[in-house]
Amino acid sequence: MIDWIYANPVLAAFLATLFTWGMTALGSALVFPFAKVSKKAFNGLLGFSAGVMIAASFWSLLNPAIILAESQGMNPIMQASFGFLSGGLFILLIDKYLPHMHVMTKHEEGIKSSWHRSVLLVLAITLHNIPEGLAVGVAFGYAASLAGGTPAASAAVGGAVALAVGIGIQNFPEGAAVSVPLRREGMKKSKAFSIGQFSGMVEPIAGVIGAILAITMRDILPFSLSFAAGAMIYVVVEELIPESQMMETTKIATIGAMIGFVVMMALDVSLG
Repeated sequence: MIDWIYANPVLAAFLATLFTWGMTALGSALVFPFAKVSKKAFNGLLGFSAGVMIAASFWSLLNPAIILAESQGMNPIMQASFGFLSGGLFILLIDKYLPHMHVMTKHEEGIKSSWHRSVLLVLAITLHNIPEGLAVGVAFGYAASLAGGTPAASAAVGGAVALAVGIGIQNFPEGAAVSVPLRREGMKKSKAFSIGQFSGMVEPIAGVIGAILAITMRDILPFSLSFAAGAMIYVVVEELIPESQMMETTKIATIGAMIGFVVMMALDVSLG
């Protein structure tokens, strides 16, 4: 299995992000049996997703970037800091100029547009998931860049798999967190499901791009890993955490974030 990933990192990234997309669709499908989700459960889901993404950003991306930069004789602080901030800036610019609407607040952002509300919602969800797919792709590309058979290479493969599994796990509640509120507002179940699962559709595309960039530009791998981490953290701080704190049961969201962090950390340590 490990040898196959070395030989086919782009395909591996594509299959891994198909899994994360599938988990999003599975979560979105909860709109069919359930018309609503309690406030406590909803906050817990958002918090859990935030915790997973925070842990993944460090254990699967930022920490490997620092170790790789040191092994290549680079300044790890400069590489990690510049890449991390660049990733956040990238999402900030997209957030500023791409017309979209946040699911929870219904607040429109980006350049003013006459596009339909559902289109704006889809664009917001797409923006949210680009960093996740990119992170998985870069992780598989990083694993393929190492010498096969070495402990570091095996750990990198395990880390990439752990990242994909972790993103998939957090995509399940994330899909439900999108589709169920839309249904509660009166949207048809099929349409709410379609919008919810679309949030994962962009991940295979971003995953392939991330893997190709990581393979073809190996000299900037520390930057690429840090970039993906920064993009993910920006989404967490900009969207997941504020939305999880909008209701009364904020402690549930905090507990969910703690659990999500531990789950992702355990996955990365055990597999990577």
